[in-house]
Amino acid sequence: MLMFLPGLICDSRIYAPQAAAFPEALVVDGYGMADSLAEMARIALAQADERGAEKLDVFGHSMGGRVAMEVFRLAPHRVRRLALVSTGIHPVGPNEPAKRAELQKVGYDNGFEALVDTWLPPMVADDHRDTPEYRVMREMCLSKGQAVFDAQIKALLGRPPFDDLLAQVRCPTLVMTGELDAWAPPAQHEEIAKAIPGSKLVVVPGAGHMIQLEAPDAVNAAIADWLDQPAGD
Repeated sequence: MLMFLPGLICDSRIYAPQAAAFPEALVVDGYGMADSLAEMARIALAQADERGAEKLDVFGHSMGGRVAMEVFRLAPHRVRRLALVSTGIHPVGPNEPAKRAELQKVGYDNGFEALVDTWLPPMVADDHRDTPEYRVMREMCLSKGQAVFDAQIKALLGRPPFDDLLAQVRCPTLVMTGELDAWAPPAQHEEIAKAIPGSKLVVVPGAGHMIQLEAPDAVNAAIADWLDQPAGD
């Protein structure tokens, strides 16, 4: 079963074009108040269990890419294919907690709408900010609220290293990002692809971080190609 994992303050709406193209897929609709990546991975696996899916083609976007790696850590035998999209493998940097706290403070001081309107625009390529898709993104993010944002920031700041896991991945792996993704740039994904034997790197022209809604046709084509790659059952 194909399983889509959303990123920070995202839910199934970020995958609307993919859900339409792959209607049998499981789209995880957020992680509730989970505040660790491992807990998020367990939520995803539990939803797969409810659908009776043993083998999974796991597609993780942004924070969801890190959740995908936790799924692999918890249940490597269940991961038939892996897609790490607009994500990172780096550990928490020395300035990261302060930068994330500064963004959280925008929400505390000025309301969550101000936080979203600070955080979201740089995630999207300039040409895609005045679009219906952008408005969907904004509404989606606003619906999550400060408490969910804080829980997910706690999860990101508490993320375990998984550099060692990458070399263990032997299944067909898609590594993908947008050409204009300043948050998770192509160079970062080149490093991820180098660390996973036999992986395929795809850089989508003209897209920013919210690649599924910015460039749905290109993303869906990459997914179809990935699913066509032979994998063990």
